[in-house]
Amino acid sequence: MFDGIIFDVDGTIWNTTTIVAHAWNKAIEQLFPDQSYVTAEILRKQFGKPMNVIADNLFPSLSVSEKEKLMEQCCINEHVEIEKNETNITYDGVVEGIKSLSEKYPLFIVSNCQSGYIELVMRKNQIESYISDFECYGDTGKGKDENITLLLKRNHLENPVYVGDTQGDYEACKKAGVPFIWASYGFGYPEDDAYYNKIKTFSDLLKMLL
Repeated sequence: MFDGIIFDVDGTIWNTTTIVAHAWNKAIEQLFPDQSYVTAEILRKQFGKPMNVIADNLFPSLSVSEKEKLMEQCCINEHVEIEKNETNITYDGVVEGIKSLSEKYPLFIVSNCQSGYIELVMRKNQIESYISDFECYGDTGKGKDENITLLLKRNHLENPVYVGDTQGDYEACKKAGVPFIWASYGFGYPEDDAYYNKIKTFSDLLKMLL
């Protein structure tokens, strides 16, 4: 039925919120110690949004240039901490499931993350060879719906499906005209039930699509 599967990252493939909170708080302490520190729970509510929106939400008192400077350092620290991490933060069944799904479908990733993050996700999970293409906000400056559309055109996809976990993912899929599968184990939920389907674990996706 589908000619490709597109994945979100945070809240769908893995959960980095505790690690990222630690990394971002280091950046806050380094650059703007008067700003409020973040927690994993705060980040759960922000992940999935473009980086500039997250900065506006978390650091409203900073100027545009200060937000850019802080977010740049947050991302640098984040990559360092994730690279160092040896704890398994990937949801159960994801790596094995991606390998199985790749035997039937071309697989893709579209995220609102910074440049280099998707490459880090693939490298840490050793799934580079199973992902056909990817796109992100950091590389294009575009929203998730536009990046989904870019990826569809680039890969000549006519009927893909997107797997994500938040209202923002759902809205992006509606704009891009792509069916949405809600990963209900993640960070959020769509505000109506017009999505294509729902999974409670990643393994449910295999039962649905294989």
